[in-house]
Amino acid sequence: MGGPHTVRAGEEAPRHGVLDIRPCADRPGIAASGEISLTSQTEWEGALEGLLSRGGDAYLELSAVTFVDVAGTSALARAAQRLGRADRRIVVHEPPPSLRRALEMFWSDLTVIEVTG
Repeated sequence: MGGPHTVRAGEEAPRHGVLDIRPCADRPGIAASGEISLTSQTEWEGALEGLLSRGGDAYLELSAVTFVDVAGTSALARAAQRLGRADRRIVVHEPPPSLRRALEMFWSDLTVIEVTG
C-alpha cells in the first residue's frame, strides 16, 4: 500500500477503502481522497469520464489518495489516451507512490499524463 498520509488542518482522515471525489475549487478538475481500488473502481471511472466531457486540460488533485491499484491506474491511462487525441492532457498533482510506479512501469510513454509534486 501507499505510504502514510498526513492529514492537513481542516481535513478529515480518509477512511480505509473509501474514495471521496469532489470538484477542485481553483481549477477544472477533481480532488480525491481515500483509496482507488476494486471497491471504488466504478466511482473512479465515472469521475474520469466527467473529466473527459470538459474542454481543456484536466487536473487531478491526489495528495489525499493513499493507494491506487493497477486497475485504477489503467482507467486513468485509458482516459488520458482518449484526451491525447484532442490535444489535451491530465495533470496529476501529488499522486501516491503506487500510481507513480504503475505509470512508470506500464505507461511511461504516455505523455498526456503530467505528474507534478
